[in-house]
Formats: sequence, C-alpha cells, structure tokens
Amino acid sequence: MPLTLDHLVIAVADLDAAFADYASLGFTVIRGGEHQNGITHNVLVVLEDGAYLELIAFKAPEPGNRWSEVYHRAGEGFLDHALLPSDIEADVKAAQARGLDIADPQPGGRFRPDGARLDWKTARAPGSDVPFLCGDVTPRALRVQEGDVRRHDNGVTGITSVTVAVRDVEASRTRYAALLGTGAEAPVVEAEILGGPARAVTLPLGPATTVTLASPAGTDGALAQALAARGEGPVAAVFRAAAGAGDLDLRLTHGARLAIVAG
Repeated sequence: MPLTLDHLVIAVADLDAAFADYASLGFTVIRGGEHQNGITHNVLVVLEDGAYLELIAFKAPEPGNRWSEVYHRAGEGFLDHALLPSDIEADVKAAQARGLDIADPQPGGRFRPDGARLDWKTARAPGSDVPFLCGDVTPRALRVQEGDVRRHDNGVTGITSVTVAVRDVEASRTRYAALLGTGAEAPVVEAEILGGPARAVTLPLGPATTVTLASPAGTDGALAQALAARGEGPVAAVFRAAAGAGDLDLRLTHGARLAIVAG
C-alpha cells in the first residue's frame, strides 16, 4: 500500500489556548495526553480521511531535539509531517534499498488522559525536508480516534495538500521519491508560492493528498521567510470541505498557514 499522510505537527506555546482557538475555528479538538518522555503533551484535530493535526507544547526545552530547537528559536508554527506506513519495518528497508538515508524504527508512545497507553515506532531521515514514518504498535484507533471526533462544524473532512519548504528541490525530490517509491521523474516547475517565486515539484501522498516541495528563488515571500527562520519542513496545508473557502487566521492557528477549499 502507498504511504499516506498521517499527521502534521504544529508547535504551540499554550496547549489550552490552542485548544480553544482551534475550537473557535470550527474544529473538534480532543486531548491527546503526555508523551512518554514527559517533556511534551498535545491536543489533536482528527479528520474524516484519517489524517490529523497534532498541536504540541513543550514543558521544557529538550537539547538535541530538532522540534524543540525550532520551537525555542522560531516560535509557534509547523514543525514536521508524518506518513503512515503499512509495515514500518518493511517500508524502511525498501526506502533504504532505494538509497534513502533513514534510520531503523525506534519505539515511542504517549499516555492518553483516560490512562490508555499508546505505543508506536517512528523512523526518521537526517533531513527535515522529508517526513518521518509513524507506525502503530497498539491499534491505530487508540492514537487516531474514530467516530464523532472526526466531524467538524467548519465542514473540513481532510487534507488535500501540504507545502514543504526545501533548499534544493531536485535533491529533496530524490529523497522524497526514495521514501515513497514513486515520483523521481516528477517535473520541476517555476511557480509563485506564498508570495514569492519558487521552483517546485508535486508528489502524491496516497489517492487524495499531494505534497509540493518548494524552494524559494529569492528572499521575498512567506516561503523564503519560513525556510530562513524554521529550516526545511512544512509551511502550509490546505483542507478540503464540502463548502466554504479561505485562509484561516494565523493568530488562531498559532502560526500555521492553513486554508480551506471546497471540493
């Protein structure tokens, strides 16, 4: 099975404030709990298509952890994105065989507020231009809840696209394609992205979502500014909904560029 988008990670300063702000945008927000490291905790927005937003807050700095370093240097906003493997051990071996420098899976987990313990394995490449893999050990429904929590007053049902800032679009295309097993020949095009000129390539993330890797061609625009401030990684995402469209208020999204399109 192809790798699909699992979740987007967004750093927030105050978890309760983020909970309230995303709820005010029409999302159903749930408490995720505390990670087993005792340093981070989160709230979640789970979507009908199975992807979700992880709003994560740090209780203390974690030296050597890229997420912590980005947040404590650049503040709230996107940190990372994760893909869902069908078999993380096999998918990592396949990516390694295709030439991607990605580490073997490592254990992780968190405790939900109801006391349930969730366990998973993650696998990461050294660069943040490509996502990490997050494969469940305990049932995924424990981590990514089902039912009414996936229904949102704003009508959002899923994520249609993610934009990732990269320094070298050809190099990142090669790395991303090695992870996905497809897309190595996808064309690089000139485009305006987030207010500035860029070179970009678009790859599929399963049947209904795409990722655009974009390298700014200058210093103008939000893409270039995000790359300079936060390094490589996600800079924007677009939700799909039955109706309604527009950019969400950056103050309420805690620095994450999010928009809704109908369709």
